[in-house]
Amino acid sequence: MGRRKVAVVGLGGIGGVAAACLSLSGDNDVTVCARRPIDALTFDHNDDSVRIALNTLTDPQQAEPVDWVVLCTKAQDTASAAPWLERLCTLHTAVAVLQNGIGHEERVAPHAKGAAVLPAIVYYNGERIAPDHMRLRHIRGHDLLVPAGPRSDEFAALFAGTPIDVGASDAFLTFQWRKLLINVIANPITALTRQRLGVFRRADIEELSLGVLREAVAVGRAEGAALDDNEAETIFATFLGYPPEAGTSMYFDCLAERPLEIEALNGAVVAAARRHGIPVPLNTALVALLSAISDTNAAAAATATAP
Repeated sequence: MGRRKVAVVGLGGIGGVAAACLSLSGDNDVTVCARRPIDALTFDHNDDSVRIALNTLTDPQQAEPVDWVVLCTKAQDTASAAPWLERLCTLHTAVAVLQNGIGHEERVAPHAKGAAVLPAIVYYNGERIAPDHMRLRHIRGHDLLVPAGPRSDEFAALFAGTPIDVGASDAFLTFQWRKLLINVIANPITALTRQRLGVFRRADIEELSLGVLREAVAVGRAEGAALDDNEAETIFATFLGYPPEAGTSMYFDCLAERPLEIEALNGAVVAAARRHGIPVPLNTALVALLSAISDTNAAAAATATAP
């Protein structure tokens, strides 16, 4: 068996860490698909820092079919990755989707030319310190989780011998909702307060978080996730064990005045709640506040790039 051809689409915190770790395996031939050319990446992990050479493409027309695509764009940017998927995918390709939220297959399959789509839950914290500098922080347990099956073993093999640990589960839907529960408090609250995870030590933020979580738990159960009666409290208690200095993707996007990933997080809870007739006033309020910020950021970005 020859080296596996792997393309990483998107070089943010999640994609940058994935590209770095995949490049550490001698069994992978890694290509990065990004907006700007980057020849090498500084990768920080624990107390170590290494410089890793990258093969980066900036034009989809330069791309060729690969064995695996690791899609690391924000969920709302999936359609913009379609030109890459068009060139990278065949019926023999598998696309691992390292995005927040739920509904990965429905979001990506229309652009994947019949390639297999494997949803993945990302648990690691990937911080993009600079365009060519990434930091990996482990949270707890597996760094990535995918549905159990033949593709899960193949995907785990991509990261064998690297700092990323990949797990698989038959209860993927439940774990997917549990990760969404983390994100519906972590991302919006850090973005709105412009503070890292340490803000959750505040009693008033804890009360707000538990209210948001209880709404989302009711929706998750209606969607088929096997969530416990005390799921909200368990999620929040686990959350307090995360590094207080860690940020979230929405926090960094807010600081950088970029559009925010709303629809895949609290927006997904609100949309599912409407299908089931479940009231979710706190999640609805967060979506409204975040949308106001995101729309302003998007308008400013469009003005800045206008001729």
